[in-house]
Amino acid sequence: MPRRKSTDTTLDTKGAKIGEPVPKAIIDTNTASVGVPRQSNHDLSEELGALRKQIGSLQQQVLDAARSAKGSAGKAIRQTEATVKLYPASTLLLVAAVAGALAFAFRRGALPRHRPQPALRELRDLYDAIRGRV
Repeated sequence: MPRRKSTDTTLDTKGAKIGEPVPKAIIDTNTASVGVPRQSNHDLSEELGALRKQIGSLQQQVLDAARSAKGSAGKAIRQTEATVKLYPASTLLLVAAVAGALAFAFRRGALPRHRPQPALRELRDLYDAIRGRV
């Protein structure tokens, strides 16, 4: 004799039903709930105020860094001028040496790099000779 179907259901009737589409959202395994949790009501003016304060502090940091860089550049210029006044011959020799090194480096870079080597030239000649026979 076949079993009788049980009419007693122990399924959770509060949750989602079988065949019901599952929303694309956060699944919380602790509470077995699906969906985006409710966000507390924040005042947008407070958030905007905080962002404005952060932007103000960032602008001040950038201004301070620019002033510092400008001061350092001015100091370097003054030191260079003083050095040139104190040691004009040494400065001239140093500038000539740097210019010579740069000219040498650029000249080396400008030289042609593709010089066919003798073995490669011989292989090309052999290949051309074989192609001529065929």
